[in-house]
Amino acid sequence: MPIYEYRCKKCSKEFELVQKITDDPMSECPDCGGKVERLVSATSFSLKGGGWYKDGYASSGTKTTKPEKKDSKKSDK
Repeated sequence: MPIYEYRCKKCSKEFELVQKITDDPMSECPDCGGKVERLVSATSFSLKGGGWYKDGYASSGTKTTKPEKKDSKKSDK
Protein backbone atom coordinates (compact mmCIF):
# COMPACT_ATOMS: atom_id res chain seq x y z
CA MET A 1 0.00 0.00 0.00
CA PRO A 2 1.27 3.49 -0.79
CA ILE A 3 2.31 6.02 1.80
CA TYR A 4 0.71 9.44 1.34
CA GLU A 5 1.97 12.68 2.86
CA TYR A 6 -0.37 15.34 4.17
CA ARG A 7 0.03 18.86 5.57
CA CYS A 8 -2.46 20.59 7.83
CA LYS A 9 -3.41 24.08 6.65
CA LYS A 10 -4.22 25.16 10.21
CA CYS A 11 -1.32 23.89 12.35
CA SER A 12 1.19 23.18 9.49
CA LYS A 13 1.89 19.69 10.80
CA GLU A 14 3.12 17.25 8.14
CA PHE A 15 2.41 13.55 8.53
CA GLU A 16 2.34 10.32 6.55
CA LEU A 17 -0.53 7.90 6.20
CA VAL A 18 -0.59 4.39 4.71
CA GLN A 19 -3.73 4.11 2.58
CA LYS A 20 -5.13 1.94 -0.17
CA ILE A 21 -5.25 3.58 -3.59
CA THR A 22 -9.04 3.23 -3.51
CA ASP A 23 -9.38 4.99 -0.11
CA ASP A 24 -10.66 8.56 -0.06
CA PRO A 25 -7.99 11.18 0.78
CA MET A 26 -7.83 12.32 4.39
CA SER A 27 -9.73 15.57 4.94
CA GLU A 28 -8.92 16.68 8.50
CA CYS A 29 -5.88 16.80 10.75
CA PRO A 30 -5.81 14.14 13.49
CA ASP A 31 -4.30 16.68 15.95
CA CYS A 32 -6.25 19.92 15.49
CA GLY A 33 -9.11 18.96 13.15
CA GLY A 34 -8.02 21.49 10.50
CA LYS A 35 -8.26 20.90 6.77
CA VAL A 36 -5.36 18.93 5.24
CA GLU A 37 -3.90 18.79 1.74
CA ARG A 38 -2.16 15.84 0.14
CA LEU A 39 1.45 16.56 -0.81
CA VAL A 40 3.31 15.38 -3.87
CA SER A 41 6.63 13.94 -2.81
CA ALA A 42 9.63 12.33 -4.46
CA THR A 43 9.45 8.60 -4.90
CA SER A 44 12.03 6.12 -3.69
CA PHE A 45 11.48 4.00 -6.81
CA SER A 46 14.64 3.79 -8.89
CA LEU A 47 15.39 1.78 -11.99
CA LYS A 48 18.89 0.33 -12.18
CA GLY A 49 21.11 0.23 -15.23
CA GLY A 50 21.19 2.29 -18.38
CA GLY A 51 18.49 2.98 -20.87
CA TRP A 52 15.99 5.53 -22.07
CA TYR A 53 14.14 5.70 -18.74
CA LYS A 54 17.20 6.99 -16.90
CA ASP A 55 18.04 10.06 -18.96
CA GLY A 56 15.67 10.06 -21.92
CA TYR A 57 18.19 8.58 -24.31
CA ALA A 58 19.31 5.08 -25.21
CA SER A 59 22.42 3.96 -23.40
CA SER A 60 25.71 4.12 -25.27
CA GLY A 61 26.01 0.33 -25.31
CA THR A 62 22.87 -0.10 -27.41
CA LYS A 63 23.84 1.98 -30.42
CA THR A 64 23.18 0.24 -33.66
CA THR A 65 25.41 0.79 -36.62
CA LYS A 66 24.66 0.09 -40.23
CA PRO A 67 26.73 -2.69 -41.72
CA GLU A 68 29.37 -1.52 -44.13
CA LYS A 69 28.50 -1.91 -47.77
CA LYS A 70 30.76 -4.33 -49.52
CA ASP A 71 31.90 -3.44 -52.96
CA SER A 72 29.72 -5.45 -55.31
CA LYS A 73 32.27 -5.16 -58.12
CA LYS A 74 34.46 -8.21 -58.51
CA SER A 75 38.07 -7.60 -59.20
CA ASP A 76 39.26 -8.81 -62.59
CA LYS A 77 42.33 -10.97 -62.59
